[in-house]
Amino acid sequence: MKLRLTTTLALMLMAVALYAQGTAKYVFYFIGDGMGVNQVNAAETYLAALDGRIGTKPLTFASFPHVALVHTESATNGVTDSAAGGTALATGEKTKNGVISMTSDAALSLTSIATLAKEQGMAVGVATSVSIDHATPASFFAHESYRGNYHRIGHDLLDAGFDFFAGSAFLQPTHKDCPDEAPLYSLYEQAGYTIMKGAVPNKKKAKKADRLMLLQSDEANAFDNTALPYALDRGENDLRLATIVETGIDFLKKKSKNGFFFAIEGGKIDWACHANDAAAVITETIDLDEAVRVAYEFYLKHPDETLIVVTADHETGGMSLGTGAYELRLHLLQHQKMSAWKYTKHIAQLHTSLGDAFTWDAVKADLTENFGFWTHIQISERQEARLKKAYEALVAGKAEGNKSLYSQEDALSTTAKDIINRAALVGWTSGGHSNGYVPAFAIGVGAEQFSGRIDNTEVPKRALKAFAK
Repeated sequence: MKLRLTTTLALMLMAVALYAQGTAKYVFYFIGDGMGVNQVNAAETYLAALDGRIGTKPLTFASFPHVALVHTESATNGVTDSAAGGTALATGEKTKNGVISMTSDAALSLTSIATLAKEQGMAVGVATSVSIDHATPASFFAHESYRGNYHRIGHDLLDAGFDFFAGSAFLQPTHKDCPDEAPLYSLYEQAGYTIMKGAVPNKKKAKKADRLMLLQSDEANAFDNTALPYALDRGENDLRLATIVETGIDFLKKKSKNGFFFAIEGGKIDWACHANDAAAVITETIDLDEAVRVAYEFYLKHPDETLIVVTADHETGGMSLGTGAYELRLHLLQHQKMSAWKYTKHIAQLHTSLGDAFTWDAVKADLTENFGFWTHIQISERQEARLKKAYEALVAGKAEGNKSLYSQEDALSTTAKDIINRAALVGWTSGGHSNGYVPAFAIGVGAEQFSGRIDNTEVPKRALKAFAK
């Protein structure tokens, strides 16, 4: 049996009670996975550009009065992964890359801020725009030596016993080596979770639930169960992170008179950064802000009882705003109508539907519609030649393009994405993580603690000070 390590967080429960000035009854803990300072700046600069001006149009969370810069290195690596980064933000302790809420040697489990909130009698929710068993959300309720133990992470959820979970789905709901074991979804229902699916949660059903799990629809999961669609790709029938936050607030608020702790991840900022897809990065950051806006509206009704913290586990991609010329053209990204990941699927469907009519002229027309090429964005002869070469490779069945951590693109999608990035003057240093600073924004009870330059392990410790009793 694993021993639980009583961490610095737990010890602080006794210490902070002696001098805490005011107590937060409602705590929102947002994590923009992969969201460095430039991702935030890109979103604000893009919004201003759409208004036809140079400058920024503030996001809600970036307008919070208290701001800190956060170090993100892990215990073993100068550049963290999401498991170690999530662990630091959840437990206040550093660990080895790949490990979820355990010590680096995986000998001891670490106690998360969510668990401490539960022990204080608060209702607890964990939500994400990706799968619930992914590294960052899992850091709040699981204890695993390897982040890929998805089925075991699903069992850890049962042990945590939190009140609300939300995301796309679970990556391994059945045990691959034990086919007779009941699926996780059945185990969740047996444990008292009401499982709701779809873009419009049933409020009456949620009101009657003892514990609640909100997932995207079966149709959406059949297309992609790893995450909610990118905001850039989302349809009317797709679940939104803002809807998840609304549902979580309604449920958690009635669940306990002692208030709630609610951890929410905007997970696909990271995915878009891995793919170096600037348009998707910006729209995902704005989408996270829309979810934060829901919490902020709650804060306005309970300003003396609420803390909102918005931070990140690490930066992804080494995103740069400017590639040599002393200007930006982020407004051009508005002409990209879908993520490069989705465009790969779109162009494959177009190829199938058109058959022999899948000509270069047909593809040019489609690129114009979905990227604004030749109309809003001028294409050089060299760039057109690159696009045509990628089209010919697609027709020949040799269309392999960019492969990032979470997506596979064909060469045409990769080329189109690269051209629009260059037109907007957005650069990337890699398809992986970096050790760039990430921000922490805060408002409400205890928010003044978030200032200066701090380590990622300090973020949960300072949040804990706001609600520890």
